[in-house]
Amino acid sequence: MKAVGKVLKYGDNIDTDVIIPARYLNTSVPEELAQHCMEDLDNEFLSKMEKGDVLVAGRNFGCGSSREHAPICIKAAGISCVIAKSYARIFYRNAINIGFPILECEEAVDAVENGHQLEVEFKSGVIKNLTTNKEYKAQPFPEFMINIMENDGLVNCVKKGEF
Repeated sequence: MKAVGKVLKYGDNIDTDVIIPARYLNTSVPEELAQHCMEDLDNEFLSKMEKGDVLVAGRNFGCGSSREHAPICIKAAGISCVIAKSYARIFYRNAINIGFPILECEEAVDAVENGHQLEVEFKSGVIKNLTTNKEYKAQPFPEFMINIMENDGLVNCVKKGEF
């Protein structure tokens, strides 16, 4: 499993209220949520991004409320993964539960810029900056988490009898 896409970079403490504003939580349809992804932080986010792009952020990404809508929204918008310095723990768990890959790698976050092309290998944790030809190492996902991602979420794994 890997992702290849351009970087969309943001700062620290990106909370769930700017990932998906509360005024849109009257639906849980991923495609509808995706239409409002990050709009209170960057109203041009959706026009800047292409399917497969990589969201990069600083510390404490996904802080705030524990709503699972936030990682669902990012995934449905077409972001292939998030790389941050750290995550709010409930956001991390919600992302893994829906099969959305998120990695922690301070070195990569500090080094990459908007528009850089990244290749992210989830099984090894290797992040390659294809623009600068530099490589970074995040903690690889354990096999059970790879299984969750490959099956598009924990619920699907349980339905298939894999847990």
